[in-house]
Amino acid sequence: MPKTQGKKNIYSGKSPKSFKFKHIIYKKEGYKATITINRVKVLNCLDLTTIHELTAAFKDASWDDNVAVIILTGAGKQAFSTGADLNEQQEYFLGNPNDYYKWMYEFIQLHEVMRNVGKPTIARLNGIVVGGGNELNISCDLAIAADHIYIRQVGAARGSVAAAGATQFLPIMVGDRRAREILFLCEEIPAAKALEWGMVNQVVPYEKLDEAVELMAKKLYNKLPECLRYTKQQLNFWRDLSWHTTIGHARDWLSLHNLSGEVKEGISAFNQKRGVNYKKVRKTK
Repeated sequence: MPKTQGKKNIYSGKSPKSFKFKHIIYKKEGYKATITINRVKVLNCLDLTTIHELTAAFKDASWDDNVAVIILTGAGKQAFSTGADLNEQQEYFLGNPNDYYKWMYEFIQLHEVMRNVGKPTIARLNGIVVGGGNELNISCDLAIAADHIYIRQVGAARGSVAAAGATQFLPIMVGDRRAREILFLCEEIPAAKALEWGMVNQVVPYEKLDEAVELMAKKLYNKLPECLRYTKQQLNFWRDLSWHTTIGHARDWLSLHNLSGEVKEGISAFNQKRGVNYKKVRKTK
């Protein structure tokens, strides 16, 4: 029989180098795409450029049929990600609800892309996982943590609400009471407790982290891609339901709340490396 010539796939992935990313490292090796937040000096926090680059890399990995598994991690050993870049927040968004509203849109879109890439994603937790960094972690399908890390939500302690994934997904992951403890108390959750509570799938010594991620990726590769894709879609049901019924409201509320003295005090305290004056804030109510 004559050979049939297939159509050119206009949605195939690109060379990682062609993106010329500034704040992330993007690599493709065999069936794996690895996306690394590369802002070590600021604990891999997320400014607008980083969010845009992460979104572009996840989209490209989704489109590349050679990629079966996507791995998200941070550079170095100290931090996976510590969430929003508070220096950027203070300079551009504090007291500026209209522009914060735009920033929030970009963060929302990153989570939408991560949930809908159609391929399994692994969070390689190389260091501390804080705030919006944990929201990136829980938007991944699976997570493997080094044993020295901790996970922490900080919104209620710093003038924000972790409503870009944590308030929606943590009750599903760890149960209602534990989710409230995490989000109300803002305390560090060591890796062992994170494993016990179901926040991660495995905890290994840092020296074994790459080996464990490689093994999990290999197991995922040796599954049927279409079946995996639809399994992921079905598993997303409760997340999608909670997300889409809350995130629009959260975007508006957080934008308006950006005018609050709580936000100003929380961000200023962080950037000045001092404690939040909770007593003073309460007196102004």
